[in-house]
Amino acid sequence: MEQRIEHSEIVNRPIRMVYNQWTQSEEFPRFMEGVKSVRQIDDTHQEWHAEIGGREVSWQAEIIDQVPDERIVWRSISGRRNGGKIEFREVGAGQTEVKLVMEYDPEGALEKAGDAMGVADRRVKGDLQRFKAFVESAPAETGAWRGEVHRGQTQGPDGNSGIR
Repeated sequence: MEQRIEHSEIVNRPIRMVYNQWTQSEEFPRFMEGVKSVRQIDDTHQEWHAEIGGREVSWQAEIIDQVPDERIVWRSISGRRNGGKIEFREVGAGQTEVKLVMEYDPEGALEKAGDAMGVADRRVKGDLQRFKAFVESAPAETGAWRGEVHRGQTQGPDGNSGIR
């Protein structure tokens, strides 16, 4: 049965910095609990390795829609079934609301039991809180990718496709 998690945080940094940092998926293990690594394969594909419910799991994800300073939408294309979107909205001078919506299918009895107890919900909320702390404590983002993706097709910031 597919589950849905939704959380938001207000980050005390400008939208451009917050969005730019989120595009640096290889930094996710620094603030996402259980995520061991994320490898950016190309502009729209990532390989994830994580520990979930005490098990090592891997999957590939595809970014299907991305607009700088607005949103990033993804879905898994192998392994664990999941998908979602993260939206960015300026809410004040130097403040950005980050809203994450994620859908996933818990696997196995342990994950389903943990899900019933709200483990995944708390983990995602904690991940967003740690992202907020990470961005607010940094003098600048660790990188940026300002290209766009529409229906899985990439257009880089210079009008051409190109890796992040």
